[in-house]
Amino acid sequence: MRALVYNKELRYLADYPAPKPKHDEALIRITYAGICNTDIEITKGYMGFEGVLGHEFVGVVEKCGDKSIVGKRVVGEINLSCGKCPYCRNQMQTHCSDRSVLGILNKDGAFAEYVTLPVGNIHKIPNSISDEEAVFIEPLAAAYEIIDQVGISSSDRVCVLGDGKLGLLVAQVIANTGSKLTAVGRHREKLTILDEIGINTGLSPDYKEREFDIVIDCTGSASGIRTALQIVKPRGRIVLKSTIANKIQIDMNQFVINEISLIGSRCGPFPPAIKAIRSRQIDLYPLISNVYPIEEGLKAFQNASSKNALKVILRIS
Repeated sequence: MRALVYNKELRYLADYPAPKPKHDEALIRITYAGICNTDIEITKGYMGFEGVLGHEFVGVVEKCGDKSIVGKRVVGEINLSCGKCPYCRNQMQTHCSDRSVLGILNKDGAFAEYVTLPVGNIHKIPNSISDEEAVFIEPLAAAYEIIDQVGISSSDRVCVLGDGKLGLLVAQVIANTGSKLTAVGRHREKLTILDEIGINTGLSPDYKEREFDIVIDCTGSASGIRTALQIVKPRGRIVLKSTIANKIQIDMNQFVINEISLIGSRCGPFPPAIKAIRSRQIDLYPLISNVYPIEEGLKAFQNASSKNALKVILRIS
């Protein structure tokens, strides 16, 4: 099959071995897949992963023991858990000590014609959601994880740091909480997407004071956590949403002195993300920069790595 494979360097291959589903898995023909910042960070050494990249996708089930989903258009959760360890038994499958993660850890991903996933990871997609919109379900679910982790009230002053694709998604999700939200970034043209739907925005240099109860870092940069520490109130909360290859140094004393809570946030629930897209609570098309055929995958990665790009999508089949 055709695939984008990372092994010390990113390559497009036309003859990569197609996966074979296990008894509890479905074989999915990928139609579209989105390039995430995590994919870009993997090409810089993050996680030490080698294989087919990609974890944001939509496709059609071609083969499965569960005949009810054969031929259905689906998306999939990316963590493959063991189902037996203490974390799995306590409903913490995304933290399974023996998990693999699609396109990130010990499992070939979705930048290929086919992928396999356990039936339990699969969600059917309603016809009212387009393929391009469905590509956003996985990162949008990650945005909804913040709502599950952090109680956000209408009185909270919240800052979403970062105007990339994740920041723009998170800002739209947090806007629905009714909190006093400001989305802060470095690119006025990207922030305009939020301005046009009524979300308050600002440029990074304008915010220096400790004025926010909650700061959500979606910058994907080493400077994000430092900026968050500068603008969060004492006894405030910082939600760290980005993963990057580079190691950073920060003054941990500030967390103690100002009694700041730091919350890591990763994957999230798919049903509210699907519901939000279906009900048009989230505007996704302005976030799409380009769509490339998989044969132009290297060019697509170059585009996705540029500062002006938002979501770059691969058309697989």
